[in-house]
Amino acid sequence: MLPLQFIDEILIDYTLAEVLLITFVVAVLATLPLKSVRIIGLVVTTFGAVFMLSPTMPDYMLLLGVGLIVVGPMVFVTGRN
Repeated sequence: MLPLQFIDEILIDYTLAEVLLITFVVAVLATLPLKSVRIIGLVVTTFGAVFMLSPTMPDYMLLLGVGLIVVGPMVFVTGRN
């Protein structure tokens, strides 16, 4: 485990929106080797909801959340079983 002070020193320079955006990109990249479009759709939808429900998000991140909530279910439905 990393000490909390180390994590705090890294994250102190970034906002919640930036950390969640980086986490979203890493999560999508982590699901690509699975080759499942449905899982990618679930990840996109989940992060869209997180972006919408986080209280300290700037306006452009709220709009990104709306877009991800719209696109995520479409990606999920178009995926094969």
